[in-house]
Amino acid sequence: MAWENHTLNSNFILLGIFDHSPTHIFLFSLVLGIFTVAFMGNTIMVLLIYLDTQLHTPMYLLLSQLSLMDLMLICTTVPKMTFNYLSGKKSISLAGCGTQIFLYVSLLGAECFLLAAMAYDRYVAICHPLRYSILMSQKICCLMAVSSWVVGSFDGIIVIAVALSFPYCGSREIPHFFCDVPALLTLSCTKTLLFERLMFICCVIMLLFPVAVIIASYVRVIMAIICMGSGEGRRKAFATCSSHLMVVGMYYGAAMFIYMRPVSDRSPTQDKMVSAFYTILTPMLNPLIYSLRNKEVARAFMKVLGKCFSWQS
Repeated sequence: MAWENHTLNSNFILLGIFDHSPTHIFLFSLVLGIFTVAFMGNTIMVLLIYLDTQLHTPMYLLLSQLSLMDLMLICTTVPKMTFNYLSGKKSISLAGCGTQIFLYVSLLGAECFLLAAMAYDRYVAICHPLRYSILMSQKICCLMAVSSWVVGSFDGIIVIAVALSFPYCGSREIPHFFCDVPALLTLSCTKTLLFERLMFICCVIMLLFPVAVIIASYVRVIMAIICMGSGEGRRKAFATCSSHLMVVGMYYGAAMFIYMRPVSDRSPTQDKMVSAFYTILTPMLNPLIYSLRNKEVARAFMKVLGKCFSWQS
């Protein structure tokens, strides 16, 4: 009981990713710039889709949920990392660590299934355009979005419940810039092999199942594009799908690299670099990829800007 009280009252130490050398100060400033762009880009995407009635379609509803997830994901890790770096304090409470793990795992899981739903949406739009309003009705689209959040949250609850049930001892120094489960497990006083296997099974479900849906959807999409008689039709169909495939490739590649390897094969430096890629860089790239390649989003943005200038006048 005394050990349990000690665990609950103890803080962990986040070793971080930067020191105060000139190179790392520059990299830290770069991360803050990326965070700012990601925060503004995803916020603008959510607001544009909410405000413009012409964007109230299944594709843009799912896109707004992706932007919301990216916004929450980057806010889960970067503000705490920034506070610790600027203040010189590296501690994080058990409650704070648990909150980070829950939000991080939940958002990753939710985004996995949301990307699969977006692939299915593109499959229906290109392969069954006449039945699109039926197969991707507003009700079905909302059900897909809500299901993504629910499944992700369920995964987060399981992981956090098991991860914080282990005793942690020693230096309590987490070799990461946030409370990531694989990094936290290295501090456990007991064997975590069973939990590692549980995590692997969760990763198979949360990563490989959506990937299978995405691959199946895009195989059908590519076949449909090849069979199109119009070159303009093929170009538009490819442009519509290429943005989503770019996001999928970046997101799933990094996530599989992190979570589908045993803890014994992990390198803290590699894990921090890859984690920084898909928790900081990817949320910035997503709105840029979708907005720069999407005329509807650009039109909505110019429309909102026009209204803002007219109100100022």
